[in-house]
Amino acid sequence: MFTRPVWAEISRRRLLANYEKLRKAASGHADLLSIVKANAYGHDARLCAPVLSDAGARWLGVTCVLEGIAVRQVCPETEILLVSGIWSGEADAVIKHKLTPVVWEPYHLDLLEEAAKGHGMPPQSLPVHLEVDTGMSRQGVRTVHGTDDLVALLHRLDARPHLKLTGVMTHFSSASTLSSTQENPQLAAFRTVVDAILIAGHRPDWLHAGNSATIVAGPDREKLIAIASKAGARLMMRPGISLYGYVDRFTCNGEPFTPPQDGQSFEPVLTWKTRATSLRTIQAGESVGYDGTFTARRETRLALLPAGYADGMNRLLSGRGHVLIRGHRAPITGRISMDQTVVDVSEVPGVCVGDEVVLIGSMGNHSISAWDIADLTGTIVWEVLCAISARVPRVAVN
Repeated sequence: MFTRPVWAEISRRRLLANYEKLRKAASGHADLLSIVKANAYGHDARLCAPVLSDAGARWLGVTCVLEGIAVRQVCPETEILLVSGIWSGEADAVIKHKLTPVVWEPYHLDLLEEAAKGHGMPPQSLPVHLEVDTGMSRQGVRTVHGTDDLVALLHRLDARPHLKLTGVMTHFSSASTLSSTQENPQLAAFRTVVDAILIAGHRPDWLHAGNSATIVAGPDREKLIAIASKAGARLMMRPGISLYGYVDRFTCNGEPFTPPQDGQSFEPVLTWKTRATSLRTIQAGESVGYDGTFTARRETRLALLPAGYADGMNRLLSGRGHVLIRGHRAPITGRISMDQTVVDVSEVPGVCVGDEVVLIGSMGNHSISAWDIADLTGTIVWEVLCAISARVPRVAVN
């Protein structure tokens, strides 16, 4: 098999350690729905999902049916939740691969009921989780101005005998914004919604809300536990980015805030690497790359890296970012190309063709994190990780 010298190493040990820290933080009062959508945030769901499942993760969250099928192939017994609903033509696959769909549109119920009938399933045998919109205005049945839409959807669900409501969820819009004086307004809406669902005669097994920030910082955690306990349900929270070693940047009352973590930190699971494939020396006055955005002021030693924006190297790093080589930082020089990046190694002694280069990760006393790249490019760490393209092989390491 032929491979380019560009790859990402995925640490099983770090992923497992992060999961165990999150499970401990949940304090036994809540279960975890481990999010492996978007190819495990760019880390390879087929590598990460089995590690989590073997560690005891009962639930895994994916975006869609295609992601669900891929995870089911490597996790035959784990519960898999489709967090972004279903579309026409997908209901049969939901049943075949034993996936649990999130629903909120009437047509979701209709598609699933028709498929359940076609498969000869008994009544109340196809579980669904209902998402309610408590203020994010993205997906979920609207509840911000009352529960009329919710009640109507529950009536429709009652008329679909093969479906069973086993979970109710919502999504917080500002989970990393904490306050010592004001409660998350979506919590009050969620309480009202849960009460309405109970009055309608449904008894879900699971209530879930909150992401990594809720688990780590915890201001909403205890209140969610109380809501679930009152409803006779089990609380589930949905860690995502923290599984892969990064934590939200919190604010409390408008100021940056670092929540206590009992001395525990999360370790980045992904290290992105390449190698120097060519070296050259240019003289003062020579330029580098498209449009000559860099012009050498002195004799300059350059290394060519076979990774570009088609691999996920953000073009905004041109002339701003760095890589690590031989334990030193080397600046990106000129514009990043589709398939290649040039770095200045004039201050790095002894660079040779074949030297390993770190794009995200640590080498010697230096490190480059996904947050560092996000800050330089004006985005978020989630996008940096998800942007590493499929043509970069993910390799499992300890």
